[in-house]
Amino acid sequence: MKTDYKKIAPQKLTFCSDYMAGAHPKVMEALNETNLMNTAGYGTDPISEHARNRIREACKAPEAEIFFLAGGTQTNATVITALLQPYQGVLSSADGHISVHEAGAVEHNGHKVLVLPFEEGKISAGSIRRYCEHYREDESWDHIVMPGMVYVTHPTEYGTLYSRREMEEIRKACDEFGLKLYLDGARLAYALASPQNDLTLADIARLCDAFYIGGTKCGALFGEAVVFPKPGTVPHFFMITKLMGALLAKGRIAGIQFDALFTDGLYEEIGRSAVEAAGQIQDAMEEKGYELLFRSPTNQIFLIMDDDEMNDLLGKVDFEYWDKYTDDSTVVRFVTSWSTTEEDVEKLISLL
Repeated sequence: MKTDYKKIAPQKLTFCSDYMAGAHPKVMEALNETNLMNTAGYGTDPISEHARNRIREACKAPEAEIFFLAGGTQTNATVITALLQPYQGVLSSADGHISVHEAGAVEHNGHKVLVLPFEEGKISAGSIRRYCEHYREDESWDHIVMPGMVYVTHPTEYGTLYSRREMEEIRKACDEFGLKLYLDGARLAYALASPQNDLTLADIARLCDAFYIGGTKCGALFGEAVVFPKPGTVPHFFMITKLMGALLAKGRIAGIQFDALFTDGLYEEIGRSAVEAAGQIQDAMEEKGYELLFRSPTNQIFLIMDDDEMNDLLGKVDFEYWDKYTDDSTVVRFVTSWSTTEEDVEKLISLL
């Protein structure tokens, strides 16, 4: 008897995250078309190489080395482990994903997360310099974890964006202190699609030692594309992914998804619809008298809600608790995605 999945999992209006739905129809079409093909494993197949070439072209980095991994935490832990010496740690916003939402995965692999102050999710070149100068001035520096790299997300955990100028300043600070620069692009499609964004894929490839292009939250069933713009940045990274349990035997399944996402501008197109939906929702929230924590330029919306009203709304729509604001109010997060429909937006607005 055929399973009635809608009966097992009845649908509720949800704005919890951007990985709740499966995959974009064009990604599913590509997966279905190649489903019965027999190709080499571990991403060594010609389809994965075709996807890599599409990404190289988009990044204007013709010699980039590109690897397909399954998920964001796995990717962060693997790349950070590969880039750092055993005695080094990684500088991150105190609210960065590797610091608070990855269950200590980076520390589990032997590298301390060295936290920096942040403003709306962003760290600055100045805070990096101050940390490194303090480290160098400490007479017992060789008893302390050495900063070896900087981790940023674009967009940030607060949906905010680094400008090209901010990233160039961070790159300068990294060069001054011999630090690697790594960008987590879990939601990169939504950053690239934002009208306020001026940081292109080519800029990211020019400024970063490594970064990843998110698929899981941006239209793929799963998968992230790790990019090392300069070949040889990490010798034997393929072997390191195997060591870390991150090497996919059916690597083509990740490769074909990125080939579809980087065909005819699909990656930025699906990000654009989510950003537009978030803008529409924020407009409605402000018109109805709600207080935004700040105006988000991407697909994450942070709203200050009275606790009683928040609990009432939770019975009708799924969204996420973020932080306590006052004794009787809370900051909550709504997230749109590539799969958010106009009907979803209208339903949420009607419930507010």
